[in-house]
Amino acid sequence: MENQPVSGESSSHRILKKFAYLLSARWVREAFQAVFLIYLARHSATTYGEFMLALGLGQILLLTAQFGLNLPLVSMLSQKGGDPGEALSQVSLLKAGLLALAWLGVMAFVHWQGYPLPLRRVMWVLCAGVGLESLSSTFFVACQVEGRQDLEGKIKAVAAALGFGYGLITLILGAAPLVVAFFKLIETLANLAGGSALILSRRRFRPKWPSLSRLRGTLQHGLVFALMEVTAITYNKANLFFLQKYAGADGVAQYSTTWSVVDGFASLVSNLLLQSVLFPLFVQLWEVDHRQVSRLARNTARWLLAAAAVLMFVLFIESDRLIGLIYGPQYKDAVWLQKYLVPTVACAFLHNLAAFLMMSMRRERLLLVFYLGGLAFNLLWCAFAIPAAPLTGAALAMVFTKGLVALMTISYCQRSLGLIPLRSLGQLAAAALTGACLYFLGINHLPREAAEALALTPTLGLTWHWWRQGK
Repeated sequence: MENQPVSGESSSHRILKKFAYLLSARWVREAFQAVFLIYLARHSATTYGEFMLALGLGQILLLTAQFGLNLPLVSMLSQKGGDPGEALSQVSLLKAGLLALAWLGVMAFVHWQGYPLPLRRVMWVLCAGVGLESLSSTFFVACQVEGRQDLEGKIKAVAAALGFGYGLITLILGAAPLVVAFFKLIETLANLAGGSALILSRRRFRPKWPSLSRLRGTLQHGLVFALMEVTAITYNKANLFFLQKYAGADGVAQYSTTWSVVDGFASLVSNLLLQSVLFPLFVQLWEVDHRQVSRLARNTARWLLAAAAVLMFVLFIESDRLIGLIYGPQYKDAVWLQKYLVPTVACAFLHNLAAFLMMSMRRERLLLVFYLGGLAFNLLWCAFAIPAAPLTGAALAMVFTKGLVALMTISYCQRSLGLIPLRSLGQLAAAALTGACLYFLGINHLPREAAEALALTPTLGLTWHWWRQGK
């Protein structure tokens, strides 16, 4: 277990090594998922839209069942003199009970919306698969605290192959949507079996039945985190339910194709680098060295800004070819939607960094206030904008909401830690402006690809310069 922080090159090497383990597994999963979803989208836009709607509801179920307990679990497992087995048992029991209660809420919501029976059945199966992730994630948190991201990555890769492999085979064979929907349940059960077998085989994680008072205390401790996660996933998915009402499954499909691309990169950074690698490190370092947390956060923010600038440019300029190549010509609205949504990449990168820092600093209650403000804004925007212009309103709801929440969290961390180095920000802005000028000068005289490469040269050159400085 890597509880003792290290500094300098050794620390950076360990962070990158852990990130690489999870990244390799994530790419395996993303590859399977991409092939599956692309095939599904090309096969039937209506079925694709229904699946994305169901998965969105499943995400709300997942975070309600998790009740924010993964975040305090990191601290519980990192405490010296604590009992990891009891902590794991507490969280697992609480999640199982919450999942059962949340499932009743999902069934009531689906009935209230009046969805047709075939769609309801698909939603029940997919929601069950996503919801059970709350249990498997408990064991993966233990892997991360133990520093065993390598084994976690292998389990997730195998589970993805089983789940999405099943989904692809059933799609190719022309199975009904309900049969195909079991792919998620297969993946999640494989993760649960692998993660639990790995952790429970270690003697220090031997299960221990917790007392009711400890269960109540853990539940209370996780309440703020639960409200944060449920609030965040609600304002991220609310526009889908408005879209279903005012634009139907086809509208959900158009939005979901491009959101899968844009949000996929943001989730990659948030879930792997920030939550699974850096957040446990922030928690451990904050107790002993605030300055080291500040240095690590500033360095991370600088690299995230550079990555966001490059990624946003590529997604904006190449939206026509990306959407057409991946999903086919029937998703024309997704092309311009992607141009609208690219600002969310920078917002997501920096907001998630700031959010995990605030939780490390024990400022989760203030973070919840920020999230509640974002949710209120999002629901008002969706209610007034989406009925008039469904796709445009849904896209702008996401851009403005993420921008507002990011502004609040980044501003707090900027005052507390100096999160964004102003000199680096100025350098990056100058590089981006130079790249824009080069692009407009070259686009009429060079092939499209050459003009785009020329535009990225200043930012990539600055990134190389920062890397050389940090060696």
